Amino acid sequence: MIIMPIKEGENIERALKKFKRKYERTGVLKELRNRQYFTKPSVTKRIAKLHAIYVENMQREEE
Repeated sequence: MIIMPIKEGENIERALKKFKRKYERTGVLKELRNRQYFTKPSVTKRIAKLHAIYVENMQREEE
């Protein structure tokens, strides 16, 4: 459960923005989307490997 202490006289929009940021950082929504369907472990590993290759190529291009 996310607890958001609000100061006296703090703007509601500002508090809501803080809450949304905190909620997004917890990764609840991302996990919920991942659990909507089953992904085989081999597919997950393949995607992770392709992403690592992509990131490595981007870093090499910067140098």
